[in-house]
Amino acid sequence: MSSDLLIELPRLDAAMRRLVRGFGSSEEEVEAVASNLIEANLCGHDSHGIGMLPRYAQAYLQGGLVPNRHVRTLLDAGSLLRLDGGAGFGQVIGREAMALGIERAHASGSCILGLGNSHHLGRIGAWAEQAAAAGLVSLHFVNVVSRPIVAPHGGGDARFGTNPFCAGVPLSGREPVIVDFATSVIAQGKTRVAHNKGESVAPDCLIDDQGRATQDPRFTVVPPFGALLTVGAHKGYGLALLCELLGGALAAGLTQGPEDGTNKRVLNGMFSVLVDPAALADRAAFEQEAQRFIDWVRASPPREGFEAVQLAGEAERAWKKRRSAEGVPVDATTWDEILGAAESLGVDPKSIQRDAGLA
Repeated sequence: MSSDLLIELPRLDAAMRRLVRGFGSSEEEVEAVASNLIEANLCGHDSHGIGMLPRYAQAYLQGGLVPNRHVRTLLDAGSLLRLDGGAGFGQVIGREAMALGIERAHASGSCILGLGNSHHLGRIGAWAEQAAAAGLVSLHFVNVVSRPIVAPHGGGDARFGTNPFCAGVPLSGREPVIVDFATSVIAQGKTRVAHNKGESVAPDCLIDDQGRATQDPRFTVVPPFGALLTVGAHKGYGLALLCELLGGALAAGLTQGPEDGTNKRVLNGMFSVLVDPAALADRAAFEQEAQRFIDWVRASPPREGFEAVQLAGEAERAWKKRRSAEGVPVDATTWDEILGAAESLGVDPKSIQRDAGLA
């Protein structure tokens, strides 16, 4: 079992910024990447947090991740945009793409946005949150071009990625409702975290390299590889297909296929729809009806084992409050991998340790 280190938030921020500078990134990019990854950890999604940096470093050294890239417009038809990320950091490309979509949605009432060739976009909920902060409803269908890791329903090997779906609904004066999930039962990064901690995953999440059920996360981390299963069986499989067809074939012009297992890049395509609710309906009436329904749902008496009915996004906010105050846990194996990534980028691992308060 791998023990956890507990790192104070300011120290973790300083350490990760130092590491990201090793990519040769501008200070603006350093801030975008480090803050986005740490935000994922704060929200309880360690799968999308700083533990991604070792893979980012490998992708960069292979030429699959290009620092200091900015989003490029391939098609501008007013409220219809097609964008290219140039294999740049998704934390920058995603934010810039959403900013363009938000601007057009405010001007026209809606915007359909296709983004391709972005390196790992991270936690897709961040982009729904960006849209919600601007008062916009948003939908996001995302594909993943990397080593296939998820089996189709009824299939015995991996044929696509974790293909996340996300949606955000803003409500004036209240926290937005943010739905963000991989179409696999669990995110691939969660199996990496479990593997590093020496833990098993829950039943009915994985199959091994022979297509048999297993709880050993190694089958998604080290060869011979098995596969994750789709959430909700055929239902999640259907949504994963939509993410591949819309985020991949339509938005990015690139879908999943056989991939060299040594290739560490993670490319995302994203098909996003942004809508200004005030342009579609009376905003006050919409929000009043939405809140009426939310109150009705939350009034359901909790069943055994639950404290209360929660809305999407509430658990993440609770995690963020706790970890911001107490520090961010990082398992020792992941931390060793991060130190190795720093060294591969020419950053002294001892300086990372000192920044983190671990030396």
